[in-house]
Order: sequence, then structure tokens, then C-alpha cells
Amino acid sequence: MAHPTEDKNFRLPTTVRPRRYAATLTLDLEARALSGQQTVDLELAQPTREIILHAIALQVGEVTFRASGASHRPASIDVMPQSETVVLRFAEALPAGAGSLDVAWTGRFTEGLRGLYLAGKVAATQFEAADARRVFPCFDEPAFKARWALTVRVPQGNTVLSNGAVVKEEQDGALRRVTFQETEVLSSYLIALVVGPLTGTAEERAQGVPVRTWALTEKAHLTRFGQDVALNVLPRLQDYFGLPYAYGKVDQVGIPDFEAGAMENAGLITYREVTLLLDPTTAPLSVQKRVAEVVTHELAHQWFGNWVTMVWWDDLWLNEAFATWMAFKIVDQWRPDWRMWLDFDAHKASALHLDALSSTHPIRGEVRNAGEAGENFDVITYEKGGAVLRMIEGFLGENAFRDGIRQYMRKHARANAVADDLWSALGEAAKQPVVELANAWIGQSGYPLVSVSVSGRTLTLTQRRFYSEPGMRSDERWPVPVVLRFADDSGVHEQRVLLRDAQTTVTLEGSTAPVRWLCANAGATGFYRVAYDANAMKGLAANLSALAPSERIALLADQWARVRAGEASVADFLDLAGRYHGEQDDAVLDELVGRLAYVEGRLVEGEDQERFRRWVERLLGDGLKKLGWQPAAGESDRDRLRRAALVRAVGGLARSPETVAEARGRVARMLQGEKDALEPNLLDTAVSMVARAGDTALFEQLLARVPTEPDPATQRRYLMALAAFEDPALASRAQGLLFTETVKTQDSAGFISGLLANRTGRDAWWLRMQQQWKEVVGRAGGAPMLLRRVVEALGFLRTRAQLEQARALLDAQPIPEAQQATRQTLERLTQDVALRERAAPEVSAWLKRQP
Repeated sequence: MAHPTEDKNFRLPTTVRPRRYAATLTLDLEARALSGQQTVDLELAQPTREIILHAIALQVGEVTFRASGASHRPASIDVMPQSETVVLRFAEALPAGAGSLDVAWTGRFTEGLRGLYLAGKVAATQFEAADARRVFPCFDEPAFKARWALTVRVPQGNTVLSNGAVVKEEQDGALRRVTFQETEVLSSYLIALVVGPLTGTAEERAQGVPVRTWALTEKAHLTRFGQDVALNVLPRLQDYFGLPYAYGKVDQVGIPDFEAGAMENAGLITYREVTLLLDPTTAPLSVQKRVAEVVTHELAHQWFGNWVTMVWWDDLWLNEAFATWMAFKIVDQWRPDWRMWLDFDAHKASALHLDALSSTHPIRGEVRNAGEAGENFDVITYEKGGAVLRMIEGFLGENAFRDGIRQYMRKHARANAVADDLWSALGEAAKQPVVELANAWIGQSGYPLVSVSVSGRTLTLTQRRFYSEPGMRSDERWPVPVVLRFADDSGVHEQRVLLRDAQTTVTLEGSTAPVRWLCANAGATGFYRVAYDANAMKGLAANLSALAPSERIALLADQWARVRAGEASVADFLDLAGRYHGEQDDAVLDELVGRLAYVEGRLVEGEDQERFRRWVERLLGDGLKKLGWQPAAGESDRDRLRRAALVRAVGGLARSPETVAEARGRVARMLQGEKDALEPNLLDTAVSMVARAGDTALFEQLLARVPTEPDPATQRRYLMALAAFEDPALASRAQGLLFTETVKTQDSAGFISGLLANRTGRDAWWLRMQQQWKEVVGRAGGAPMLLRRVVEALGFLRTRAQLEQARALLDAQPIPEAQQATRQTLERLTQDVALRERAAPEVSAWLKRQP
């Protein structure tokens, strides 16, 4: 009979549980090798002849089990590669109760960005979802929480950081021996170690918690902003949860090559450098907001994920959705002038787009093994999950929602929980049937389209599942918390409706005067789209200024989604877009420019493309002329961001010769060291648009700066600009850079996307990608998140022939870690190609009608 560990979906038995690891790890940085010894205190629920540990590419040496004064050596140690385990088999049954397991092993650093790996001069760990097993033989599932007492032996001259504070350092031969404070109970994926030439800020305290932010010594001047974020948001998080921070100290470290944006290891949070390090005097506000959001996201995890942990990866969303939502909430409390909820809505848009595909997945879905868990680190888990939490909070009320969260934290402290544990706590606090409402949203794929028909003061609401595939229908229903906002002669009113059935009739409350306009997703907090009948749409279009920025954004986004689904004409969408002439809000302009960029990039060619660019310039050019390029003294962030959106529209999208020329001169002066040549929020757009028409001299200048630039956002700006050069010879040179050290592993997928977005270089690069697919995929270093993004980059292809080539390539040479991304990318690209074929003639006809 086959042993259970021969199945890759094997899960550890709960009859053997770790209570404490005492581990000593020795690192040889030059040889990229490791060795370890540990004692694991265990609790056996019943006698057993087997103990099963997770391990990948570790050579397990001497093993001894001790209990009741007796020692037991395993009769065999069997490596089971399918389940990534080792089975320790004993000749006689080990007794129930407390015991300890001594294990010695050796291994090597991982080639890639997981396990223990080298990122330039820094050795760092990345264990989520299931890569602690590459460094320690351990019980590597989130439900097996234990305390960790870690000692590390490393070469002299390095900073050494782990989850706990350093309690002892001593000379150990030629090595330095560092002992760390024992941790609280933690899942193995939250253990971390960083070793390298790092410099930290001075220790500062946030309500008694020591906080330091670390980077490579040459980048230490960029740590202040991330340090200040942590000092400001940590007290707010402690207040929200009603629980003190549990892990003794907060160390934040910028890692030079990193798969994800950041990782919430308890007490030692690791970051991709671009999400932690910046100079606030030169960083665009978008970069500052992103760093603040990521830092707060990871600190929120110290409660939601670390203190109370999911039982298994099917509840990954319990960690990520909550941290996503909480980050925006807390940063908004700290910096209300940043209007973080509008950024939240922009992130939510990507989830709405993905969730309209038939190949989407539920927020909470079956995960059979840790490998499958990696595919769920996506916008459904993060952004849709966060949006659903926000929608439920709006339904329950902020105070009741927070009370429920606090109750959940107290009840499941230091332990594991599942989704229904959270819903039960929220329902008890709010005295509402939360389980029914919430499970309908997390257990079911997709979301509804709410159709609105207004007659006098009677409103008819209908719902059905929204698909971006034209003609697709299904019968799913949701309990939809619809928030209505409408205006009549007596003022503006708000009304809430819980839409359960396929159709509901609502009488609008308030005065008896006729309704001038009605918004059926007030504040855009609902995770659904809205289709208005002709009269309702006419009322909204005529009263755009009365809508909140989030509502103007949602109106555009919903109408464009219906164009993609074949339910609205692209001509009607462009007519609506034309009504945004004179728009003053930067977030709304960002949405408008993004939608128009799709039309310009995919639906028009030749003369039509030039006509469309001139229409965009007429629509938005006046706004840029009034603002100018140079900010006035005391100018607000809103005006600076509005200028950036307008430059992107007029120079980046419309390619106005005058605007591009202005940008060229300013970029040249900026590269020569003139700090005031470009306002920081213009840097990304200006460098990119100048690079598109750039020459060899500019290419060489940017290429020389990439490896030496200390600021990670600036380095990435120059790197991505190299992918934008449209001169065929320079585009070809950029393509070759992917296979060099110029492009770090962490940046490989983004650079591939940039090359495929290049209009003149795309076809040649796509041909090369097909010929060198293994080498292209290899640049992701086996990192699951990066592999998924490599596949998603194929969405930049344009034609039906390229679609079929992509389908054939992914069929012949599939990427197992990106099966879900493969289905989604091909479905989305299929729809893009069909939309191009369907809508391009309509856009052409519409353009010919314009003055």
C-alpha cells in the first residue's frame, strides 16, 4: 500500500505537534552552504512509529527522539520528494506525551528568491508559503505553531537579524555566534533571517516598541521615511486591535532582490527595496503612498496573520484581505490629505477586471497543497477580499466591525482560525447575520451587475453575474448591500437597500420632487458594477460635478466594462469621456487617461490613431497649459498630481510634439544634476516619454545609471525606460539586457512586460520569446509570483495570430506554478483581440464625426 507521503497533497497528521524549536544554523556565505542542529520539543497525542517532517534538498544526518529518559534512533529516514517530506521510521512505537527530537542536517542556499538565498551582498530568507523546509527540517504548515529559539553562526563583519532581539554575541572560532530572543508561538513561514552589510536607523520607540529600519550601508540615507511610517502607524494599529504588539521589536529591512513587495515575518519585516526606501524630497507622492501602504500592510499582519493565523492556505485571504483593507484605513487616519481610499478603489479595479473572467476563483477556495497556495497571492485574495471587508464594515458600521475584530483576536490569540470564526465574532458584535452575507461573497466567484431603472420616485434594481465575455450568462445571486445617493429639488439623499433577489422595486425616500440624478454605488464602496438606463445615465452625465470623485471614476469604469462585455457601444463611452473636459480631480484624470490609453493602444491605427491623439489633446490640453510645468509656491499635492496626470495624457498618450519637447529638455537638465528641472511627480512620465523617442546617447546614459543608482524607485525608472526606446536597434539592445545582470531577478517580469508594451519592438521580442522561452522563464528564478507575472505579460500582445501563438506556446511548454494565470491571461487576451476586431471600426467612424 502506498504511503500517504507519496501524494503531493499530503497534509501532516495532527497527532504530532511541535511546541518549541531550539536551532543552531551555520552559514557559509562564500560556498552558499548551511548546516544545522536543532531540538524540537514535541507533543504526541498517541503512540506512533513515525514522525514526518518537511524538508527540501536537505541532507538529514543524525536523529534522536528522547522521551521518559529513553532514546530512540530511527530505523530508516526516507525522503519523499512528492510531498517534500522526510519520514522518520522507528522500530518501536514512541510513547504518547512530551518528547524531544534532535536533528542534524546540511543543505545549500536556494538558487532563486526563496528559502535562504543571496541577494547581492545580503543573505535573506523568504519562507511563505512553504519554504522554511528548504532551511530547517520542520512542521511547515501554518497550523503547527511553536516557539523558536534561534542561534546563528556567520562570518565576521555582518549585521545579523532575526525575529527576536539579539540576546548574546560571542566569538566562535572564525565565526560570530549570535543568539536571538525566543519568539512567541509562530508558524514556520514567519521565521526569518537576514545577514549582510546593513546599517540601521537609531532605535526609536512607538508606545514602547523598539523600531529600526535597515538597508545596505550605501542606501542608509533612504531609511528615514519608512522608519517614520512605522512609528506613526504602529500606535494606531495597537489602538484598533485593542492588543499590544507581541513580538518585542520591529526591524524593517530592504532586500536588494526580493520576490514579493514585502513579507510580514514576526518582528523582522523584509521588503523589496522600492517598497521601503526613498528620499521624500525627490520621491513622487505615489511612491511615498505606496511605501506607507506596504509598511502598514505588513505591520497589520503582526496581528492578523501572525497573532491569529489561518489553519490552512485556503484561508490565505484571512491574512491578506484584512491587511490590505487595514493598511488603507490606518494610513488614511494618519494622512487624510492623501485620500487613500481613492487609491484603494484603483487597486480594486484590477480585481473587478479579473473577477469578470470565467477563469477567476473565489476569495476562499480549495487549496490542495502548498504549491497551489502560491497562485492565490493575487488581486482576488488581496484587493477583492479587502473590498468585501470594506463593504461588510459599511453594512455593519465601523464600531461594531472593530468590536468584532477585537473579540476575534482575543478568542483565537496565539492560535489558528478559519473564516467562520471571524464571521461569528463580527455577527455577535453587530447582532447581524454576517455568516450568510460574508460567505456568499468569499465562497462564490464573480460579482453582480446591478441594473438601474428610474421612473419618478420608483427605482427598479436587478442583478445578475457580470462577465466580460459577451453573451455569457449564469444564475448566481448575491446579497448586495446597495447604497443609493440621489438628488431632487430638496437636496441630496442617501438610502440603503439589501438586494437579495433577481429584481427588487424600491420607493425612494425623501421629498416627492422628481429625481435629478441617482448614483447606485454611493462612494463606490460596493464590489459590483452598475448599468443605468438611458434616463438615469443622462441625469448623471449632466451632473458629473455633483458626484464624488470615486463615483465619477466608477461611472467611467463601469461603462467601459460594459463596452468590453458587448453591452454598451464604444462610441457612447467616448461621448461620456468627452464630458470629463475640464476635470480637476487627479484621481479621476488617472482613470480617464487609463481608459483612453487602452483605446489609443489597441483600437486605433494609422490616421485614426493620430486623430484620436489630437482629440485627447483637445480634451485635456487646456488644463496642462493653465497649470504649466513649474509648480507655484505653496502649490497643493492635488495640483501637482493633476499636472502629472495631464502630462501623461498630453505628452504620454497624445504624444503632443510640444509637450514631448518640453519634457526632453527638462529630462536632460535633470540628468545633468538640475534638481528642480522636473517636479518629482513628473519624473516617471517624463523619462518614459522621452525614452520612447530617445537616441543612443540617452540609452547609454540611462544604462550607465541603472547599476549605480542608490534610490530604488529611480533605478527602476531608468531600467523601465530602457524597455521603452522605440528605435528598432535600441529596442533590440534592450531585449538583450533581460539576460544580463542589469535586470535583477525581481525585475525580470516587469521588464518583460515593458518590452512587450513597446510598439516597435513588440513583434521582434515576441518572436525571440518564443524561441528562447526556457531562458525567459528561467529569469524568474523559479519564484512563483514572478512566473505568474511572466505569463500575465503576454496580455500585451495584440493580434489574433499572436493569441494563437501564445496559446500554442503555453500548451507546449506550460508553467506548472502559473496554471491559473495561464487560463486567465489567455481568456483576457482572447477578449482583447475580439474587442479590437469588433470596436475598431466603430471608433474610426466616431472619430470621423468629431470636429
